[in-house]
Amino acid sequence: QVQLVESGGGLVQPGGSLRLSCAASGSIFSIAVMGWYRQAQGKQRELVAAITSGGNTNYADSVKGRFTISRDNAKNLVYLQMNSLKPEDTAVYYCKAASGWFVWGQGTQVTVSS
Repeated sequence: QVQLVESGGGLVQPGGSLRLSCAASGSIFSIAVMGWYRQAQGKQRELVAAITSGGNTNYADSVKGRFTISRDNAKNLVYLQMNSLKPEDTAVYYCKAASGWFVWGQGTQVTVSS
């Protein structure tokens, strides 16, 4: 199993952009699904976006057209490009690897506020 470390979070104004990165300690080439989840204060963790080993993607309705997930198997990295950010996107964002087992990263805080 791999370990995952997220980075790229921070404070951004509404309408701004951030790119989150998820660095894996080992190869992600054969990992079936890599995903980004988020958990806002007082709410349940929810799926934001996921990408399969074949490159198929899935997005939450709330982020479609604004967020893009991608994976670089050569660098063992997964990205979440977030554009047109809204205050309701404020949450801790987690990376998850799933392939018959699953592993979570420690999370990175994203705060969208003026």
